[in-house]
Amino acid sequence: MSWGKSFLIALIIALAIRAFLFSPYIVDGASMEPTLHDHEKIFVNKLGSVQRGDIIVIKGTGENYVKRAIGFPGDSVEVKNDQLFINGKQIKEPYLSENLKEARLLGGKLTGDFGPLTVPKGSLFVMGDNRLKSMDSRNGLGLIKESAVIGKSEFVFFPFSDIRTVE
Repeated sequence: MSWGKSFLIALIIALAIRAFLFSPYIVDGASMEPTLHDHEKIFVNKLGSVQRGDIIVIKGTGENYVKRAIGFPGDSVEVKNDQLFINGKQIKEPYLSENLKEARLLGGKLTGDFGPLTVPKGSLFVMGDNRLKSMDSRNGLGLIKESAVIGKSEFVFFPFSDIRTVE
């Protein structure tokens, strides 16, 4: 009987932690490479606010998406010559360096020019790090409702050989 109570309490605590604090998710696809890789398992923090540049998990219809938060309500988002501008100010994106080299070797741009686009109230503009292979706010996904954000990625926990924090 006491084992049953202990097991039930542990189960309730585990479910509460998963529902309100942290959840595991599997990265599906190459849209976040080289930051995150297909089939890696990440822990997502459901607490706290999302900041520009955070990697977030978004609740989609039938599947979840892992993308980088770029634009927030009221922001003007624009890309010119592979340079991101938010409200007219250039934003550094060091996580794109490998993909930029690859795009230049192929003789093209990593991110096609677009904008300026103003992000409406209650929405976010998101992009994948692998912009050549990412369905995001520029195409397909469109703007994301803030309410669809599950949380932000904190660290990769599988495969064990690649355990690391995510920046």
